[in-house]
Amino acid sequence: MEEKVVLCGANSYEQKYYLNPDFERLPEDVKNELKIMCVLYVNEVGGIMTLDFDEDGELNFTVTAKDSDLMFDEIGSRLKIKEIQKEKEELLSALQMFYRVFFLGEEV
Repeated sequence: MEEKVVLCGANSYEQKYYLNPDFERLPEDVKNELKIMCVLYVNEVGGIMTLDFDEDGELNFTVTAKDSDLMFDEIGSRLKIKEIQKEKEELLSALQMFYRVFFLGEEV
């Protein structure tokens, strides 16, 4: 089974945000940007969104919704993620590099 390391996530059902304590050393502005990005996403689309790194160090958006959540918009979700990936491309690339260097021990 593929190992995933969760960076952060937001839950529209419990109205909570989570940042993995392993990433506490990220700069404050990066942590704030991640929080805003995740919270805005779940407020707009619903469900639960996490950002996680796969075993190759790729940063992925994982979205789940309760079956009973009739307000969750799957198409809107995909569109919103594409929008975030485009708008935050630099941030997301930097996070991947950070993870690969500090967690996977890769050379830059």
